[in-house]
Amino acid sequence: MKILVYIQQDEGKINSVSLEALKGSQEIAAQTGGTVSALSFNSDITSQLAGYNVSEVLLAEDDNLNIFNPLFYLKAMEDIAKAESPDIIVFGHSYEARDWAPRLSARLDIPLISDCIGFKMEDKLTFIRSIYQGKLNSDSVVNKGAFIVSFQSGAFRVDGLQSGSAEIRNVTVDLSGVSDSISPEEKFQEAEQAVDLTQADVIVSVGRGIGKEENIEMARELSKTLGGEIAASRPVVDAGWLESSRQVGSSGQTVSPKLYLALGISGAIQHVVGMKGSKNIVVINKDANAPLFEIADYGVVGDIFEIVPKLISVIQGS
Repeated sequence: MKILVYIQQDEGKINSVSLEALKGSQEIAAQTGGTVSALSFNSDITSQLAGYNVSEVLLAEDDNLNIFNPLFYLKAMEDIAKAESPDIIVFGHSYEARDWAPRLSARLDIPLISDCIGFKMEDKLTFIRSIYQGKLNSDSVVNKGAFIVSFQSGAFRVDGLQSGSAEIRNVTVDLSGVSDSISPEEKFQEAEQAVDLTQADVIVSVGRGIGKEENIEMARELSKTLGGEIAASRPVVDAGWLESSRQVGSSGQTVSPKLYLALGISGAIQHVVGMKGSKNIVVINKDANAPLFEIADYGVVGDIFEIVPKLISVIQGS
């Protein structure tokens, strides 16, 4: 099985969701006896990609690919797919991928399984998608031919990426016939007060157990002490205690930090789907039966109003 994973770059840096997709591709290759090739449209990131366990790194350079434009990206990938004949084309499920991966599916006339949270090997390679706001998981299988798949943020842990040494191969694309009817403007930026939690290494998240808005300051102090960001489950956001950009879950952001510290969060499935990919999950809750304890790496049954101030004191004193 030949796997081609597209690596998105943002201002000369590898997009984190693309790295997760690369990790997923490595796992698929390990279970199917396949090979993984990484594709980039930007030379700045190819040397880093060559340090991962891939068979080779493909580089397609063209002035029209310097700024995201779905029409040029589509034609470039079409040329590469026809030349390389991959069995699977893999994307990280980013905002850009949502724009042009479906177009690619239509152009190549092959299926797209989007927004997957994982895969499994049964009789066939089966991809898992979360549906109904995380209440159910569905299985998707392609019975014949090549296809495209995208993995959502948090599906795989980047720290598990296998290292290696790969050659970089330049590939040519012909974009001269593209009728450019799209004029990209400045890249969309979140409002100034918004935050991209997907880039945070440490997240302190609060739930209904925080009690009232005034108590959030305690959690905010802990997040600052740890050098992280503060986040919340949906009830806190619905109450207006924190802005919606800080919500984690199926209707918020999907995150995978190195440390996710959950304070007073019971663990509804809608929240769990947004943070289950975190490397280390620490749960503090006075309810010993809180569902979030089931996926916690470390759990403390206790009162957050007693534990958190002491935790802050210990960290600041160390």
